Amino acid sequence: MRTKVFAAAAALGLLPSAAPAAEDFIKGVYLTSEELCAQAKADSLQTVIEAGNLLLTSNGIESIEYNCEFVEVTKASRAPAWLVHAVCQEPGYLFPDVLTVVEMSPTQIDLVSVTPVDPETGGGNGGSYVLCDGVALP
Repeated sequence: MRTKVFAAAAALGLLPSAAPAAEDFIKGVYLTSEELCAQAKADSLQTVIEAGNLLLTSNGIESIEYNCEFVEVTKASRAPAWLVHAVCQEPGYLFPDVLTVVEMSPTQIDLVSVTPVDPETGGGNGGSYVLCDGVALP
């Protein structure tokens, strides 16, 4: 019975979709600095990613051995921000995360994660990202 209710709800569109739904969610390619954007334009985006740098798009956060897929995006009604549910993984480890994505300016996005930053590696999903005009995904 529960399966039939789930199937009916999915068919009617009552369940959240697996892909980000906010039409005005971030667009473009973001890196953690303007210098990395310049390097991506001069060399290639792939070169920047292979060096271990993080890439942010509307689909999530990517790096050479790390990704964080945005599976649900909800727009805030009173702020230029979104609440994002994500599934993140690195070799041998999978974990959920919840992030706030805030548009600080038309060219800067800040992420705040409920997952604490690792003090040893500095790794984590929070931080600032800048829009890389003229850089497209491969």
